[in-house]
Amino acid sequence: MKQSRHSDSQIMEILKQAEAGISVPNLCREHGMSQATFYKWRAKYGGMDTSMISRLKELEVENQRLKKMYAEAQLRSEIIQEALRKKF
Repeated sequence: MKQSRHSDSQIMEILKQAEAGISVPNLCREHGMSQATFYKWRAKYGGMDTSMISRLKELEVENQRLKKMYAEAQLRSEIIQEALRKKF
């Protein structure tokens, strides 16, 4: 997963500034990011606090690890089944 240039607390601060009334184009220009990134963050992190964002990122990493483990187990299972078919 690509590492963000902004920390969780910076993302929350940017979203709070937008809620306070600062225009999105000005925020994006000030922080050196695109408006698409801002709207993606707002959709994903809107209504969360910093600890919730950290937990979400931990869960995403764990989910990625579990998906990889599942794919490896499936591959192993297919190899064993194919070997058994050839044997008999």
